Amino acid sequence: MGLLQEFKTFALKGNVVDMAVGVIIGGAFGKIVTSLVNDVIMPPIGYLTGGVDFKDLKWVIQEAVEATDTTAAIAEVSLKYGAFVQQIIDFLIIAISVFAMIKLINKLSTLRKKEEEEAAAEPAPAPEPEPTKEEVLLAEIRDLLKEKK
Repeated sequence: MGLLQEFKTFALKGNVVDMAVGVIIGGAFGKIVTSLVNDVIMPPIGYLTGGVDFKDLKWVIQEAVEATDTTAAIAEVSLKYGAFVQQIIDFLIIAISVFAMIKLINKLSTLRKKEEEEAAAEPAPAPEPEPTKEEVLLAEIRDLLKEKK
């Protein structure tokens, strides 16, 4: 029973729960970005490049061969660089989004720390007031009396 309790304590810590929420949201965000690239960004780029569908761009190393009575079928061997380009665009959009989010979080964190420091800082003590003319004169009289003794 101790192991189960220890696991429960670990799993319910704030950092673990926050990380799980981040992973779930990150997965959903990745699907949104993939859809954005595949369905919104790439079709106009394909249209501008003469109707090319980037998913179909490939460099064929060996053509496919259909099976005959004497030979077995051979699958096509190709480098699918079009799909790779789409994945690079996916990555760049996600990287820029994460960078912007972290930059915003850091800025908010800096502002919060600054506000906390300002609130914690005590005002400097007021300078000692200048002595009045009477005090100055009394100090001079005192000094003169000390000299005469």
